[in-house]
Amino acid sequence: DTEVYSNTGGQMSKSTPRGAVAKFAAGGKPTGKKDLGLIAMSYGNVYVAQIAMGANDLQTVKAIQEAEAYDGPSLILAYSHCIAHGINMTKGMNAQKLAVDSGHWPLFRYNPALTKEGKNPFQLDSKMAKIKLEDFEYNEIRFKMLTKMDPEKAKSLLREAQEDVMKKWRFYEQLAAMNYATPATAANGH
Repeated sequence: DTEVYSNTGGQMSKSTPRGAVAKFAAGGKPTGKKDLGLIAMSYGNVYVAQIAMGANDLQTVKAIQEAEAYDGPSLILAYSHCIAHGINMTKGMNAQKLAVDSGHWPLFRYNPALTKEGKNPFQLDSKMAKIKLEDFEYNEIRFKMLTKMDPEKAKSLLREAQEDVMKKWRFYEQLAAMNYATPATAANGH
């Protein structure tokens, strides 16, 4: 997921995060990013993982192994740095780590097979944001350029984007805390 239409020139998409500047969003995208992982999880029978190799290579490998082993459809959303982000591409893996550390790209795995064992299918693999969102975003020209063109709008969109990150994090924490034990699995110690 590069968060733009990379193969056709970096146009804004529903995957583009709030505040990013892209073709068709020259003033910064005013709406939040579509949560494709959550949409896929809502089906209840799709293995879904969100990964970023530059942030956690072990979680990446585990997610790929689980997706391959899952008896059904699997979707892996991999954060992918892109020239449209306006970064030094040799530092792409570091950009992935910043995306995760800021909460912009939380890592998780959703394995529906676990529900049959009375276990929560959702595993949140990253920690709460350790850095401010702007410490990630303003390392990329796609976000930083708006601070030069329209500083007030940039501040406003950053504030809203930070709220998006916190809302998503709280929701994911709730998913991770859900109890899937049935009376039968609880009796067996699950």
